[in-house]
Amino acid sequence: MSVTIKDIAKIANVSHTTVSRALNNSPYINEETKIKIKALAKELNYVPNYSAKSLVLLKSYVIGVFFSSISEGTSDTFFHEIVKGINKVIDKEYNLVIRGIDDCEYSHPIDNKNFDGIIVVSQSKNDDKFIHTILEKNIPTVVINRYIDNEGLVNIMSDDTKGAYDAVTYFIENNHRKIALLEGNKEFESSFYRKKGYIKALEENNIPINEDYIISGRYNLQSGYENMKKLLGLEDRPTAVFCSNDDIGVGAMKAIAEEGLRVPDDVSIIGFDDSNFCNYVTPPLTSVKKDSLTMSQYGGINLLNIIKNKEVSKEKLYIQSKLVVRKSVKKL
Repeated sequence: MSVTIKDIAKIANVSHTTVSRALNNSPYINEETKIKIKALAKELNYVPNYSAKSLVLLKSYVIGVFFSSISEGTSDTFFHEIVKGINKVIDKEYNLVIRGIDDCEYSHPIDNKNFDGIIVVSQSKNDDKFIHTILEKNIPTVVINRYIDNEGLVNIMSDDTKGAYDAVTYFIENNHRKIALLEGNKEFESSFYRKKGYIKALEENNIPINEDYIISGRYNLQSGYENMKKLLGLEDRPTAVFCSNDDIGVGAMKAIAEEGLRVPDDVSIIGFDDSNFCNYVTPPLTSVKKDSLTMSQYGGINLLNIIKNKEVSKEKLYIQSKLVVRKSVKKL
């Protein structure tokens, strides 16, 4: 049988209330008693019963992680990095519940009884209704990955515009002028900001915007493959293509290979996200590293501080991206 608080209380010759308070760092218990009881609990391999504890403290010990969507537009690497970052920093007593906002109506109710706090990994304005709802219910909330116009909210995001700008500038530094853009999901704001960076780099270098070189799509392999085929069918095809994520980039590389062409000899490619597989495609894919891990760790730390009523900064925090150069870009 597992050891209980009552077992520890009997051995320590104190009440079970004293043991409970000591294990929860109550200010009503002196340090000497806390040290003694914690040492005894460790010696007896005591494991807290969080179900019982939650009933007493009116806590669920559950943190919700809600993505705009899990099935559409969320790459495997991005999803993994976000969950990994949050899991790394939250207290071990908490469980993570992961959902897509697009299907959260089919899950258990969003309220204080089910969630001690929520991290929203937002990519679309369509999430605003959900964010407003949880804030109205006074659930501790942090929004990452997208700018939210709310001064009272902890908001952490990546500077996607700068990342795209740096990628296209790198093409230009390598003497490319015919630079195309394969976009991701139109409803995701990352598509808007990455396109903004693309256009800014061209305009600053006096390169005309060619609308034939800008193709809207989805954040997946198939979209990259099909839209690259369209670019290759142009009479004046581009020499370089900025892909709004790495999945699009790999799909584009397949289309190029099927046409009997080579990356980067015939077409240079840059992706976005710096996914794990970038080093394992041929040639290795140059990509903008979106530091999702750091972003999610900051999100997790801030959420815990809100739950514990600690002071947190409400200033918007941008995590800088970085261009990771590999071998998919040729100097002309």
